[in-house]
Amino acid sequence: MTENLVVYTVVHQPKRLKLPAQVIPAGTPLDDLAGLIFDEAMDRRYFDQVARAAYLPATAMFRDLTRRGWRMSIGFSNSFLVQAEAWGPRVMDSFKRLCASPNVEVVCVEPYHSWLFYLDIVEFKESMLWARRRLEDLFQKPVTVTDTTEMFMSNDVYFALQQCGFSGAFMEGRAWQLAWQEPTHVFRYPGQNMALLARHHELSDDVGYRFSNSSWSMWPLSPETYAGWLRDSWGDVVTLGWDFETFGEHHRKDTGIFGFMRALSTQLKKRKVRMMLPSEAIAELDQPRYEIPINEYGTTWAGEGGMEFFLGNSAQQGLFRLMHHAYNKARLTGDPRLIEIARWLLQSDNLHLIQWFGRSGSPAEVSAYFTPDEWWELGANGIIREQQRVYLNFIRALDEYV
Repeated sequence: MTENLVVYTVVHQPKRLKLPAQVIPAGTPLDDLAGLIFDEAMDRRYFDQVARAAYLPATAMFRDLTRRGWRMSIGFSNSFLVQAEAWGPRVMDSFKRLCASPNVEVVCVEPYHSWLFYLDIVEFKESMLWARRRLEDLFQKPVTVTDTTEMFMSNDVYFALQQCGFSGAFMEGRAWQLAWQEPTHVFRYPGQNMALLARHHELSDDVGYRFSNSSWSMWPLSPETYAGWLRDSWGDVVTLGWDFETFGEHHRKDTGIFGFMRALSTQLKKRKVRMMLPSEAIAELDQPRYEIPINEYGTTWAGEGGMEFFLGNSAQQGLFRLMHHAYNKARLTGDPRLIEIARWLLQSDNLHLIQWFGRSGSPAEVSAYFTPDEWWELGANGIIREQQRVYLNFIRALDEYV
């Protein structure tokens, strides 16, 4: 039976593309280029919506819980931070107050929520080091544990993160990745030092995805039942990984998610489940040593746990190639403003939002849920076409700068 619990949440908002694609006239000033590529008005609307539904009420709830002994960790994409600093001073202040608690650990995530590590692993390292400095300056506490994009982990990414000096990282805990070991341990790559906390896929998704699904056999999920599942798991530590937006946005207030979380805290105490920060679990649960090789193809917490969720259809594969070309050509210009745009164009969200193309089933439904409502007016094929045109227009606009 598991006596220890690590809770990790990640806060992210994407920089959404402007569809239909905008023509980029020759001679467009560089400072005007991003406005033709990204939809700031849409981003603002979604940010305000999620702030009201999730960020403000959820941070208030967790501040109250941490005062009562709840312990958790939070990762922030720079994509979210940029929006919060521009549009949500109350949101930013609320997160700072939450993270000031000794019961909250800040986690470093890939700042652009991008696939940079697929194109430039050295630049990825620099990006992670920069993100850690930004978070330490912002929240005034050390950051020693990391996450990537969609909890991606692969052999080369592991070594890149270890070279950055992180003591531990999160990864997805699927059976085929863990060599059929339970995810409820602190792992290490054979012969290496950086620890790995494996997200418990089933127990995380029971709250993250299934909580408000009335067709689920365990709906409505009670805090007593869920706390029992956590306590009855075999191993050393259960690691739960959730989007922070789970609380109020993915599951609205009227689903009972806030009451569930408050009651869960009480039920965990009754069952003597000890909540730990990730760094505490890494330091205290080091023995016996559990080792796993890291999959060379990469794992994520989306879909079936591999990159198929992001590269599983022809539209995603085509856009992924355009991501490469846009980034490479921007690098040829040497202009940091153009490289910055290209890095935003590497966001994983742009592949996530078209996972539904040619597919059906629950992963496709999740993808469609996140696709902006306005885009559907273009039709399925129109969304794919206009997405590609955004990248093509940017690549051609770079001609005059190479």
